[in-house]
Amino acid sequence: MNRGDCRTLRAATPEDASAIDTFLASHAATSMFLRANLAAHGTHDTVSPHGTAFFVDETGSTISAVFGITNSGYVMAQAPKAPVALWADFAARITGRRVRGMTGVPEQVAACLTALGLSEASWQVHTDEPLYHLEIGQLICGPVAVRKAVVEDLPMLENWFNGYEQDAGLAPVGTPPTEDVLARAARAIDSPDVMLLDHEGDAVSMAGINARLPDIVQIGGVYTPAPLRGRGYARRALAGLLRACAAQGVTQSVLFANNEPAVRAYEALGYRLIGQYRVSVLQTPTVIGETS
Repeated sequence: MNRGDCRTLRAATPEDASAIDTFLASHAATSMFLRANLAAHGTHDTVSPHGTAFFVDETGSTISAVFGITNSGYVMAQAPKAPVALWADFAARITGRRVRGMTGVPEQVAACLTALGLSEASWQVHTDEPLYHLEIGQLICGPVAVRKAVVEDLPMLENWFNGYEQDAGLAPVGTPPTEDVLARAARAIDSPDVMLLDHEGDAVSMAGINARLPDIVQIGGVYTPAPLRGRGYARRALAGLLRACAAQGVTQSVLFANNEPAVRAYEALGYRLIGQYRVSVLQTPTVIGETS
């Protein structure tokens, strides 16, 4: 039995999956990446970039904190009120692993980065962004015609996803698409997770999902090329995507915004501010425990 600050973690097993999801669902708005990765890849996928090694803390027989690191090096956690010793235990568990960044509740990200020895690291992105929630039934927008991407859209999508990464500060302006961007564009073809808005026969905006569960989606990848901005295209593209989700039984949506025009568009659709969400991406991936 765990006692106070002496709590220790254990590696999750496939039998823990249901209990992990139940715990994370009680913190749904800030657990989307953890839950979606668990649903798609389970607890022991060591191949997929989004496959995640999970570690759990228990109070009695009930899970009270979940920690994870993806195969691609992104750290995530849902650990409310976790003591310093528990963060240190997680850091010890992933010693030798290559870390690229972390997302989550700001206070938890700060505690984790301190335990990992990364609090003074050099960051490509290290910001708190407003976190929004919407009951899709309360969406403020009429019907909008959107469509899935087709193969002919691929070159455009590669440019658009690259532009999105640069706007978000995840890539230097003017650089060519990375392998991750090219792969994301390829996955968008005929996917229900990316919808395009057309105007007069041409695609003018896109809206996407970066984490999906049966009842809730996390929006990511809303983008309009710079010359076409200020015309409401992104808001309409997102509205069309949300209505498509509602037709599939999804009832809720969350997202985090990184600029004021995006905030205005989301609030116009009915999203309400519920907190903050930290996005931290290292300039250079770091091996935990490696001395310089």
